[in-house]
Amino acid sequence: MRILALVPGGISDQLLFFPALEDIKRAYPNAEIGVVVEPQAAAAYRVSKIVDTVVPFAFAAANSSSDWANLLGIIRDREYEVALTTNTKWGTGLLLWLSGTPTRIAYSTTDTPWFYTTTVVDKASQPAQYQAERYHELLRPLDINGPTPAPSINVPEGDIAWASALRDRLQLTSGYVLMYPGPATGKGDKLASYPTASWQILIQDFRAKQPKLPIVLLQTEDSSAQVNALKSADTNLTVAATENLGQSAALIAGADLVLTPDSHIMQLAVALKVFTLALFGTNKPSEMLPPIDGADTRFLGIASETNTIADIQPETVLQKVWGGS
Repeated sequence: MRILALVPGGISDQLLFFPALEDIKRAYPNAEIGVVVEPQAAAAYRVSKIVDTVVPFAFAAANSSSDWANLLGIIRDREYEVALTTNTKWGTGLLLWLSGTPTRIAYSTTDTPWFYTTTVVDKASQPAQYQAERYHELLRPLDINGPTPAPSINVPEGDIAWASALRDRLQLTSGYVLMYPGPATGKGDKLASYPTASWQILIQDFRAKQPKLPIVLLQTEDSSAQVNALKSADTNLTVAATENLGQSAALIAGADLVLTPDSHIMQLAVALKVFTLALFGTNKPSEMLPPIDGADTRFLGIASETNTIADIQPETVLQKVWGGS
């Protein structure tokens, strides 16, 4: 069986779709799985062994008819038997209808339900639905009705070895706090970031309360400006620069705590089950973090009352970290 998923959005959206892909593979172990994703989100599949084919397509761009025709040709050539999409726009519905894929699945909120063979109720409007669970609902027409698996990833061995060597060079032998001062990536938050001055307060407090616990700044392409600003103000800071998502994941795996805005770094930490404290702007923690299981506080989110991440006071963050101390 060949199954195609069209998943617009960023890297975070892909990581949140991983549980659905995992269940597809569990139900159909011999299936050939392909995904169509934004070009900048294709990097997510470095940490997945489930997907066979990744097709980049700029859903958010003003695509020409030739762009759509090229994608249509790819889908037709591979003769997918099932196509499902998180995209509700009419263009995607028309594309899949023209592709002739026998089973076409979308949310009931799609602009063009008549282009699909079946739709599922979109519970996004209901309060506090975890995004991974929303994506998993698309599998119901495939008779996959169990609970949503916990997010998980597969970090390449080469990236694990790279991170181990870097930790040795940085003398990180007994754990560390990993801070990712990059921009938030929630919807509407692409230009949002937590202020440098607020990060400095957090760093100073960690040093005062846990002087033996190293603080490491994670530098990616998205966070280089913020890291450079912090490093310029404090030359004693330790910086770990990564070149790809697998390297970032391998560094996250060795951390005692990850402190990050709502971002793909947060989703990697969740998938690796590392203690995570995340700062939210527009998105709600309940939508982007797994539901709390009993007293487990492994993943905590702090929501801005103004929907602006910069308005979260450092004292609020520290109260969460130290439990009110």
